[in-house]
Amino acid sequence: MGPAQLPADGSRFIADYLIETPLEPARVAEVMAGEQSCGTFVRVEGETDQLRERARAVVVGIEELEQVAAPSLPNAWQQRQKIGGPYRRARIRISFPVENVGPNLPTLAATVAGNLFDLGEVTGLRLLDVKLPAAYRRQFDLPRQAIAGTRKLAGVPAAPLLGTIIKPNVGLSADETADLVGRLCEAGVDFIKDDEVCANPSHAPLKQRVQAVMRRVRAYQDKSGRRVMVAFNITDDLDAMRRHAELVEQEGGSCVMVGLNWCGFSAVQSLRRSTALALHGHRNGFGMMSREPLLGMSFAAYQAMWRLAGVDHLHVHGLNGKFSEFNDEVVEAARAVLTPMAGDDAVMPVFSNGQWAGTVRPTFDAINSSDVIFLSGGGILAHPDGAGAGVASLRQAWDAARAGIALEDYAKDAPELQRAIAFYGNKLK
Repeated sequence: MGPAQLPADGSRFIADYLIETPLEPARVAEVMAGEQSCGTFVRVEGETDQLRERARAVVVGIEELEQVAAPSLPNAWQQRQKIGGPYRRARIRISFPVENVGPNLPTLAATVAGNLFDLGEVTGLRLLDVKLPAAYRRQFDLPRQAIAGTRKLAGVPAAPLLGTIIKPNVGLSADETADLVGRLCEAGVDFIKDDEVCANPSHAPLKQRVQAVMRRVRAYQDKSGRRVMVAFNITDDLDAMRRHAELVEQEGGSCVMVGLNWCGFSAVQSLRRSTALALHGHRNGFGMMSREPLLGMSFAAYQAMWRLAGVDHLHVHGLNGKFSEFNDEVVEAARAVLTPMAGDDAVMPVFSNGQWAGTVRPTFDAINSSDVIFLSGGGILAHPDGAGAGVASLRQAWDAARAGIALEDYAKDAPELQRAIAFYGNKLK
């Protein structure tokens, strides 16, 4: 199937799926459309032709793919029906009436996903993408800062935001964390974030950590004139997150981080509406939705829905990183995040995990954009000449990439980059 074509009147949105089934894919597609709109397995009283015309989802595309001998997932319903293979795979496109859902993000998610994953007719189902009319998208929450606002808050008008993550992940006291942040500020980073597993631990309560860290950040700004954005992990219940965000704002902070999958759509929406801070969306746990090719959802669909919650930044992992994703998946994720859904609502992709100066050029070449947050832990902190040299090597790598100069050629006059290539290059062999 080609790109989705939305109706010109903005009355419908579209979802794309990959399915596996021993049945006729067209029949299964109709079951999907009925299940997620006005139907069930049999027609019921009240389901008039007029109601179906107004509210039923419609199958608008079917592309049959390969067949396989064994099912991807177990299926008790098919066993009871004594249905076996071969198992046919197909891409399915379904169009839904906007009026069925309205500006209700949890219900939108339930409509395009929900019970579809449990259907007896399928041995595999994956949500591939969600496309919304621009006017419908604007009924949901927009990013408060997005790319331009993030740049203004961080004081970085054009270059990538270079940053790192607090390590050790947990265990540092509030004062020890502040000392590390002070050293990172001096090293020249633009962005520092908490790890996703460090939110409000007893050894470093969030209130104490925010106050101690922001004292160092303010002192550094007073001395240097440079701002540093810190993403404090405020993942918690909604009431607590609102309190934490208010504290960060009172202390002069500009960003908070949320573990999206564990807080949920409605909590993140409500947080978005209560604070103007940049909202750093961390996707930890997304792998459980994405790693099985015939189950869950792709990042294209995932990011579309989380952008409706109003996040300003979204993690996309990194090229040649330590996680399981292939590079083309990382690139597709970053491009999706940078693609507007309705006007100027693109958000900043966050690259992280195993990133160093050597991964900069393929990143830039793939997305052709500097509108990124590029996080490097070991690529900064493990540089043989210190953290300042690590940050310098990243800046030099980005300057080389944007100028179209080969990394090794640029490194001839950039000792920090030269040392990074020698050190990290050998580590990766």
